[in-house]
Amino acid sequence: MSATIQGGPSLAQERKLVTSIPGPKSQELLDRKNSAVAAGVGLAYPAFIVAAGGGVMVDADGNSLIDLGSGIAVTGVGNAAPAVVEAVQDQVAKFTHTCFTLTPYEAYVDVAEKLNELTPGSHDKRSALFNSGAEALENAVKIARHFTKKQAIVVFDHGYHGRTNLTMAMTAKNIPYKSGFGPFAPEVYRIPGSYPYRDGLSGAEAAKRAILAIEKQVGAENLAAVVIEPIQGEGGFIVPADGFLPALAEWCKANNVVFVLDEVQTGFARTGKMFAADYEGVTADLVTTAKGIAGGMPLSAVTGRADIMNSAHAGGFGGTYAGSPVATRAALATIETYAKENLADRANQIGEIISFTFSDLQKSDSRIGDIRGRGAMMAIELVKAGTNEPDAELTGKIAAEAFKQGVILLTCGTYGNVIRFLPPLSISDDLLREGLGVVVDLIKANA
Repeated sequence: MSATIQGGPSLAQERKLVTSIPGPKSQELLDRKNSAVAAGVGLAYPAFIVAAGGGVMVDADGNSLIDLGSGIAVTGVGNAAPAVVEAVQDQVAKFTHTCFTLTPYEAYVDVAEKLNELTPGSHDKRSALFNSGAEALENAVKIARHFTKKQAIVVFDHGYHGRTNLTMAMTAKNIPYKSGFGPFAPEVYRIPGSYPYRDGLSGAEAAKRAILAIEKQVGAENLAAVVIEPIQGEGGFIVPADGFLPALAEWCKANNVVFVLDEVQTGFARTGKMFAADYEGVTADLVTTAKGIAGGMPLSAVTGRADIMNSAHAGGFGGTYAGSPVATRAALATIETYAKENLADRANQIGEIISFTFSDLQKSDSRIGDIRGRGAMMAIELVKAGTNEPDAELTGKIAAEAFKQGVILLTCGTYGNVIRFLPPLSISDDLLREGLGVVVDLIKANA
């Protein structure tokens, strides 16, 4: 069956259930997975996918599910976007690998030039390419430490930066990311950030609190970098109060501290602008990117001030697969698609639909404690009625039941009580509204 299904935009854009989910073929594959794959590789939703595109994914049993997750914000241009497919096929037919640091190729340079052009700020920049968001964060820390000759790193409550040893130290949430995997890398300090729904602080007030904690607990003289997501992803899609990020950037500039923006999840049109930092005109010393950069191919980058990026010795950055020829060609096609199809504007349209849908429901249901986000990176925080006490049980139940009804939802948040919406920017309005309608009906049914 999978051999006859066409992927990409040619897929019928509909939710269709032909079996229970997971169906018998997915269940058979799940049994094989459990016998062959390490238990630590968990599955949120065991529907084995054979084709995807537009706003749907088709599983091994022929069920067509509405995709409101984009593979965790990766397939912004849609799955199997034609330009990306063509670029990958063309490159694979030429060569799949040389290792750029041995014998280079032009696409790596092309991507670096694009990132230098697109990331916020008009200053002279350089880029280095890697494979994953965690690798980009690791290298950003290496670069900052090498440049400043200091060691300490500041991160924030609710932050997420990856699953490597260093980035686990930088990540706030224990389960499932950190429990039992220590000890972690030293000289990482966690500071309160800005969470308007829960702390009630203005951006200036939250920044003052954070800076005081940094100065008292770490000291600028010891601090190599402040690393922050402009919108916290795994931590709950937390949008900091206006003024918080600019105040941090200003303090870093005044204290010889490298200001690093982790745009791994927020980058590439996801928030309605090419980068989330553009909302407040924040210019970082270093920006990390991944996820939406290459249409599903593994690629990440660190882009930043030329003097900082050039401070390390030759050979200090790299990796066997870093900036692979296939991934870089995919990235060029992906970036072109964002521009050609005006996908930042599309992200804003998607965000308006999501916000309207749940704002209307919130009027009659106090369990929707907060609706937040930007563009097509939106979330609702679920709480117990009449309080702001997190309701993780309700959140998990809604996501599980939505899956059974053919809608892929992602949850997040330190307290496990946030439903996040990350649809492909290629999804149609009708399909988006249908998926959101399933969520609304489930919330009402679980009153």
